[in-house]
Amino acid sequence: MTLQVDVFWSFRSPYSYLATPRLAEIAARYEVQLDVRPVYPLAVRVDGFFKRQDRRWPFYVGRDCFRTAQMLGMTFGPPRPDPIVMDLTTGDVAKDQPHIQRLTHLGQAAVEAGRGLPFIVEVSKLIWGGQTPGWDQGDHLARATARAGLDLAALDATASGEAARLEAAIQASHARLEEVGHWGVPTMVFQDEPFFGQDRIETLLWRMGQYGLTERA
Repeated sequence: MTLQVDVFWSFRSPYSYLATPRLAEIAARYEVQLDVRPVYPLAVRVDGFFKRQDRRWPFYVGRDCFRTAQMLGMTFGPPRPDPIVMDLTTGDVAKDQPHIQRLTHLGQAAVEAGRGLPFIVEVSKLIWGGQTPGWDQGDHLARATARAGLDLAALDATASGEAARLEAAIQASHARLEEVGHWGVPTMVFQDEPFFGQDRIETLLWRMGQYGLTERA
């Protein structure tokens, strides 16, 4: 029996990046269908989100992400450029968000093309892996998309020509995330139960084991 899990995921979330290789391993090893649901980051979804956070919080997150990456054997570095346009000093987030809107629409288009998980694996590594400054320049994104088995030009054409439909799908994912009782990413949802954070993957596996999780033949 194949179990089904929704994965609410953001291109601006370092913790989403840190979770992604293990999610891909689960999909490859177990009889599990992981349905990626790209969403916008809280900074875009919630007006004034960063202005309400303790000023020490971003510094802790940075430290935690670096050590978690070390523990997992992953490369990590701040994205250049940031997928969202914001003033890190004041917490002001721009109304116009060209990077994150494009990325999220591309992610939704990749999901619909049946390659959502490979796409977020490759693109999150490009953004957060600390080895590609200027990830939005040149052919970096096109090559990452090709490694995921897709064509960037074709995805961009879908994102441009079907923007309203893709946006509606993304907004539906926002609503579903709220419906199951959470707001953050990455959140994995199994049997309507949310598992928030890259550090809840083992808990998710334990729960799925109670429902007959099996390895692939």
